[in-house]
Order: sequence, then C-alpha cells, then structure tokens
Amino acid sequence: MNEKYAALKSNVSMLGRLLGKTIQDADGSVILEKVEKIRKLSKSVHNGDQSGMDALTEEIKNLSDDQITPVARAFNQFLNLTNIAEQYHTISRHCDAHICTPDAINELFTKLTQKNIGKAETAQAVKDLNIELVLTAHPTEITRRTMINKLVKINKCLSKLELTDLAPKERHKTERRLEQLIAQFWHSDVMRKQRPTPMDEAKWGFAVIENSLWEAVPEFLREFDERLHDYLGEGLPIDARPVHFSSWMGGDRDGNPFVTHTITREVLLLSRWKAADLYLRDINELISELSMTKCTDEVRKLAENTSEATAHEPYRAILKDIRQLLTETQEILGEKLQGQKLLAKAPLRSASQLWEPLYACYQSLHESGMGAIADGSLLDTLRRIKAFGAHLVRLDIRQESTRHADVLSELTRYLGLGDYNHWSEQDKVAFLTAELNSKRPLIPRDWQPSEAVQEVLDTCRTIATYPRDAFGAYIISMARTASDVLAVHLLLQESGCPYRMDVCPLFETLDDLNNAESVIRQLMSIDIYRGFIQNHQMVMIGYSDSAKDAGVMSAGWAQYSAMEALVNVSEEEGFELTLFHGRGGTIGRGGAPAHAALLSQPPKSLKGGLRVTEQGEMIRFKLGLPEVAINSFNLYASAILEANLLPPPEPKQEWRKLMEVLSQVSCESYRKVVQEIPEFVPYFRQTTPELELGKLPLGSRPAKRNPKGGVESLRAIPWIFSWSQNRLILPAWLGAGEAIQYSIDKGHQALLEEMCREWPFFSTRLGMLEMVYSKCNPEIARYYDERLVDKELRGLGEQLRAQLEKDIKAVLNVENNENLMQSDPWGLESIRLRNTYIKPLNMLQAELLYRTRQYDEPPAELEEALMVTIAGIAAGMRNTG
Repeated sequence: MNEKYAALKSNVSMLGRLLGKTIQDADGSVILEKVEKIRKLSKSVHNGDQSGMDALTEEIKNLSDDQITPVARAFNQFLNLTNIAEQYHTISRHCDAHICTPDAINELFTKLTQKNIGKAETAQAVKDLNIELVLTAHPTEITRRTMINKLVKINKCLSKLELTDLAPKERHKTERRLEQLIAQFWHSDVMRKQRPTPMDEAKWGFAVIENSLWEAVPEFLREFDERLHDYLGEGLPIDARPVHFSSWMGGDRDGNPFVTHTITREVLLLSRWKAADLYLRDINELISELSMTKCTDEVRKLAENTSEATAHEPYRAILKDIRQLLTETQEILGEKLQGQKLLAKAPLRSASQLWEPLYACYQSLHESGMGAIADGSLLDTLRRIKAFGAHLVRLDIRQESTRHADVLSELTRYLGLGDYNHWSEQDKVAFLTAELNSKRPLIPRDWQPSEAVQEVLDTCRTIATYPRDAFGAYIISMARTASDVLAVHLLLQESGCPYRMDVCPLFETLDDLNNAESVIRQLMSIDIYRGFIQNHQMVMIGYSDSAKDAGVMSAGWAQYSAMEALVNVSEEEGFELTLFHGRGGTIGRGGAPAHAALLSQPPKSLKGGLRVTEQGEMIRFKLGLPEVAINSFNLYASAILEANLLPPPEPKQEWRKLMEVLSQVSCESYRKVVQEIPEFVPYFRQTTPELELGKLPLGSRPAKRNPKGGVESLRAIPWIFSWSQNRLILPAWLGAGEAIQYSIDKGHQALLEEMCREWPFFSTRLGMLEMVYSKCNPEIARYYDERLVDKELRGLGEQLRAQLEKDIKAVLNVENNENLMQSDPWGLESIRLRNTYIKPLNMLQAELLYRTRQYDEPPAELEEALMVTIAGIAAGMRNTG
C-alpha cells in the first residue's frame, strides 16, 4: 500500500490484531491459526501468487462444519472493522487532498470566481437550495442497530488515538476500551435473527437521526454560513432549510402486506414522540445555559405570561413552558403508542409552537448585546426546528397504481356504472376530473368494500387526519397513465383530506420512462388539474426497475431523456417541477458518487431542488456519523449549486444519435442474455445465493412480487444483491461494453472519446462501469461455477466472463486508459483494501452453498455461517443493493 495510506493501514492492522486476540480468547488458537493461514494465503493470491489459490481452496474445503462458522465470522468482522477504519480515515486529520475529495464548497466558489458568476446570482441560488434526502425502507442494511452503535464507539476511540499529545495513561485506557468493544462485537449476534417489522425499520431510521443527523445538520449549516459570509459577505437566513428529510419506513406499502394504515399511524406517532424527545434534550440544555436577565419588551411580556411565578430570568421562564409542552406531548404520545385510546391531543401540533418563542429569545439576545450567546446552542435548535419540524421526518406514502384502480373498479361496479378497470383511458380521465370537480361525495356511507380496497381507503383517511407537514409525497409505483395520478387525488379528496398532497407518479420501466413526458403533458392539459396541484408537480424517476428491465446503459439514457423532456414540459407549460430520484446504492440501481451523478444530469433538472432516496447500508456509509454526514451535505450542496449556476453542456445532436444506438444495442444485448437464453435462470439460481437470500432477515418486505415467478418477478434489490455476492455483478455492466465495442467497430471511436471528454453524463457512465469492473472478480465467479453449477450450464458462465473481459478493454480503449480507476486512486485503494478479506468469504460462501444444498433441511449451524458470509460480502462490496 502506498505511503499515503500509512495511517489507514496502521488502524486496520491494529484493529485486526485486537480482533485476533479476541478470537484466540474466545475460540482458541486452532481457529485463530486457521483464520491467519487463510488470510495470508488470500493476501499472497491477491499479490499475484496464483499457486496459493489451490492451497486456499483446499484449506477452505477441509474446514469442518464446526470450524467454518467462526472462520466466516472472523472475516466478516475484519471487513466491518476495515470499513469503520476507512470511514474514519476520510474525516481524520491524515486525510489529505490525495485521498479525500478537496473541500467541495471551497472548490465550487473557486470555479464560480473563475467563470465570473455574479455574487447576487450565487446568493439567489443559495436561497433556493433545497436538498431533501428520503430514507427508504429498502434495507440492504443487515447490521443490527446495536452493532452499528458499537462501530460508532470504535470510531470515537480511533479519533482519540490519533491525537499526538495523548498522555500514555489515556492512550492505554483508550486502547483497552477499543479491545473491549471488539470483544463485545465478537460475542454478539452481528445480524438480526428475525426479519424486522416496519416499526423496527422506522426505529432504525430514527436512530440515524438521533445518533448522527441531529448533530450534523446544525453543524453543516454553521460551517456553510461561515463560508458564505467569507465569499458573499452574507450568510444563510435564520429560517433557511437547505437540508431536510423524509422517510419511506412505515409508509412504503408497495408489495409489502405488513405496512398497513395502522402501522403508518403508529410510525407517525413514534416520529412525533421522538421529535419531542430530542427537542426536550435541547431545551433542557438551553435552560441550563440561558440564565441571562436582560431582554427586550417582547420577551419580558412572553415571560410574564408563562407559568413561572416570577420572570426574573425571562429566557428560562419561556424555556420551562416549552419544556412542559414537550413533556406533556411525550406522555400523551407514549400512552397512545402503548395502545391506550386517549381522547387527549398532544399539545405540540406544529413547529411554530417551538419556533416563535425561541426565535423571540434569539432576537432578544442579539438586541441586548448577547449575539455570541444567541448564535450558540439556541441557533442550533432553531436550525433543527426548520430541518426536522414537529414530526422529525416527513413520511412518504407509496402504493402500486393498480391498487387505486381496484378501489375505483369495485366502487363503480357497486354504483352500477360499469367496471372502471375495463374503461378506456379517455373515459377514466373524464370520470375522474368530473368527480374531482363535483361537490357531492362519491363513496356511499353504507358501502362495504373488500378488505384490500378498505385498506387503501383507510390509508387515505389516515392521511386526512394528520397535518400536511407530517407527509412528504404520495408516490404511485408502476405509474403509467394520467388516470393513475388523478385516481389518487380523487381518493384523497373523498377521504376528507383538507390539503393538497404531492401526488408523485413513479416511472420505472423503460417504456414508462419513455412515456413520462406524454403523461405529464396530458395532466397539464386538464384545466382543473393545474389549479388542483397549485402549479407544482413532483415526478419520480425509477432507477432500479429500469436497469433490471433494460440494463444500465439503456436505462441511464432513458432516465436522462425522461428528465430532459420533463424539464422542457415544465418550462413550456409554466409549472414548477421537482424530480425525485429513486437511486439505490449500486450502479445497477442508479448509484454513483453523488457529486458526479448530479453534475451528469440534464441542464435545469435541479432547478426545483434535489429529492433523492438514500437506502440501506448507504444511509450508514453516507449519513451514519455526524462528520461523514456533513461531508455528504457539502457534496450535495456544492453539486446542486454548480449544476444550477454552471450547468453542464446540452448534448450535441451527434452525441444524442450515438447514445440512441448505444442504448438500443445494449438493451438488446442485455435482454438476449437475461430473457432469451433458456439456461439463464437455472444458471443464475445455481451460481448465486438468490434462493438462500429469502432466509436472510433483510427487511420487512417479501423479496419477490410473485413468489412463484422467475427473474422478472424478483425485486430489483435481491436481483442485484445476488450477483454482487458471487462477484460477477452482472446487472451493473451487461450490455454496456458490448454496445461501446459495437460503436467502435462502426467507426465511432473518435466521437465516443469526445463524449467521454466533454459530456459529464457519458463520462460518469464510464466511471461507474470502471468501479463495477474493479469490484468484479472473474476468478471468484468461476470458482462458484465449479463448486455449484451443473456442468452443462457452466458454458454460460464462461461466455459471460469472456464478455466481461472484452467490455473492460472496450471502456479502457475509449478512455485511453491502461488500467481501471486511474483517475480515482483512493477509490481503487479502498476496493483493494477489502479484497484480502472478501476473497476468503466468497470461497467460504461457495463451500457453504455446496454443503447446505446437499440437505433438504440444512443444519442450523451451516445456515447461520452462510448468512454470516452474505453479510460479510455485503459489507465488503459496500454498495450491494
């Protein structure tokens, strides 16, 4: 490893040594010797000694059933500790410009100065800055909350040990604490034993806010404000809310029968309870701090109206009243969460009840010459009130389009109007617009619908009983037509919803993305609709299913084209557009380094702000520590400002033409393998742990839409997850390199090189492919085939690996690079860092799959070891689902 990474290497080595000591104490020297032998063999193979591969294979095959579990756990733990060391390194004092990205905001300001962008224009872009991160219920995160908490504590120990002036006694104490935490880690279950409920998922999301985002948001805003003062001469307005959060946890019912209206109501209660709890901690801190007596008349008057007998300390008098408000809120919501049917309403109903008295205190302190005090903890609390509101996160509701159509179908049959599902789109739109305009109710009081229909109606009624700021958007998955959107607006209206909800169609498949423009145009042509939505439309772009449907190259171009067309429609029709990006962590689900991904979008597509999903383990990697979250916010903020102030170039016509060819060829190549080769599905099921994944307690939602279906019925996450386990990562590259080689063969190499140099969309696509290729390991994929796949199917594996090799050459050829990831040495080092530990886990997994598949009912010990390898490889691959 390069000397630049010496501090990281030292931390990984120290953590590994402490883990080894723990293993010896817990499982004896025989297991530790096995682990060390396998680790050394893996390292020698990684360094080019191919003779070590046979020895490594034999060592793993010869492990007894009772040895294989502790060995698998050891490598799983090595990877978790490597991850925490690397995550810490990116925020440590040793992280220099060669490793970490230079400060994104400072870099942006330099670019703006070079391009002569005016300060007034920049100030306006800052005022318009809107980053909404949506924590989703797509949990490829399989590490338990208790384990994550231990990882955070390990991080704190590493931070302390980095201090050069740490006293020997303090250093010894910290090292001892580190050893204790690693031992706790080893002796605990690293994974959940049971599939989490939707409530468990919601609690996991709230824990991320409590442990990281609660601190990170005001700290980011403080730093951002200081930089704006330096650059613009003015900072953020006090009520600025450039970063805020929504969640799908407890609201995403698409394909998840466990998310009901009752669950949604409980999650909303818990969210408010958690908000009150966190604000209560802030207020108690402020009560201890704000003991000042000097104040404005306004604050004096507020203090005199409080329950305090004397208002000698006016700030404390006001704060104690707020404390009482929060305490009562917590008590009432707590009792409701325990199932007590109270008529009492929680006194904290809106964020303004906190904002108004605290803002009065803030102004009073400034006016009384105590600005330094006002700009301390009190300012942090005010920033939190704007970011988190009274509900902590806004809950999104997501439901599949046919569920709404089924409600209307059952209703129209009951009313004797025919079957809505059999009507033409034109008739549906006419019916829906007439009913939206009608003053009379549509749903009869005495109607007794089916259970499924009742659940949809109960969800809409639940929404109607909560204030607007409790919710983000209502997302319609598999939206295809204008009637899909109008149907939700009608059902919400009929349920008594007193406000306009953002009803957001999600265009997921290739055909739906291509059709997105015409659907939105049709909606905008309906006069009543424009007024109904108050001239603001949100549209969600699906990355997962489009890539699963057509491959990454074709899906990427369809997403770009759909966004570009929607931006044009919004400008032509004069409505505000917010694009909501349904990205996952992997390349196959739209994942890419955030900064590059945002700058590769069409011009003006971020004008309405950024709304993007953060899911699974990526929530922990990008937002799980306050310092890491601040870095993520900086990247998002700088990328959005840059995209709006220095928009990327419009693609030339010849680029568009070639992209159409690349899209078509890549889609055909991808589908030819995935949909047309009869052996593909059996091969997929044998060479990956897809069938075994169902036993992994990943999330509350079933892994398949249709349990009896084939690949087409698999959700996008297990589809990607399975291929990342055997290191072929097929969905993230299949078709793309083939299309590039086809275009080279047709004489378009010079044009491809120009696109790579001058068009961020295309260069980002190639960069994403490079990252995937670097994580692929054909040798490991071949080992899975040899151990698990029937001989008559192995030829397909050889064919796919040969294609991978050709594709890598094609991409490097266009980029004029000799090796992968030449322009991202830190990213490459990060991948290499894990390979020594992932390879043994892959080989252990292949062995465990072989052993467990010999049984109708595999022994519990082998199944547990298999789950440990799945979790370990997921930790090593990082962006798995």
